[in-house]
Amino acid sequence: STKAAIAAIPLGLGTLLSAPAKAATATTAYTARAGALTDALQLALILEYLEDEYYRMGLDAGGLIPSTDRTVFMQISKHETAHVSFLKAALTSLGETPGSKPTFDFTAGGNFSPFTDYNQFLILAQAFEDTGVRAYKGQAGNVMESRQILQAALQIHSVEARHASQVRRMRANKGWIELADGGNMPAATAAVYAGEDNLMQAGFNTAAAFGEAAGSAAYDEVLSGSDAAAIAGLFIV
Repeated sequence: STKAAIAAIPLGLGTLLSAPAKAATATTAYTARAGALTDALQLALILEYLEDEYYRMGLDAGGLIPSTDRTVFMQISKHETAHVSFLKAALTSLGETPGSKPTFDFTAGGNFSPFTDYNQFLILAQAFEDTGVRAYKGQAGNVMESRQILQAALQIHSVEARHASQVRRMRANKGWIELADGGNMPAATAAVYAGEDNLMQAGFNTAAAFGEAAGSAAYDEVLSGSDAAAIAGLFIV
């Protein structure tokens, strides 16, 4: 519950109780921040459930992943399983019940065949990892209430970035995104890369200094929680 989550955060209750006129406002602020924290973790859990299930199914699909690539996806799969475990434990520590794993349809209603076509498996793997990188960055501000969780979330973000780079290179792409070009990705994945062509950073025009491609590649753009949820929702029954 939100109350339990708040109880896990040092609030300075003595000060609040001695200043009743300000108590309601302060409690509302803390409640909102605790809610943002747990909402961010629940969203991350959905994304990690998706990736964890995807790689499990891919590894279980006989003859799908070439033997030369299998070790890579076994390691990525281990990471995703560990991320799920961490997020569930973090939510529980905040007094929240972790969301249940959804039922996934990785064909997205028959639009993909990732477990019979290795190229499509790689396409979705790249899309999921690139989504994860942007989503974790987008939620960083919402988990700042807990230093421990913020640190862990940013560590997961860096792991997801390494996954994304690896899969992109396995598809003969650069390890990073330039502009809004995912790199030989189908139009159905456009939402994953929308906004990546932003060239202004804190009022600084990166294109003027480095050129458009390099300027955009230097920064991963955030993905809002609603956009990340919408992308994941395409694969949830």
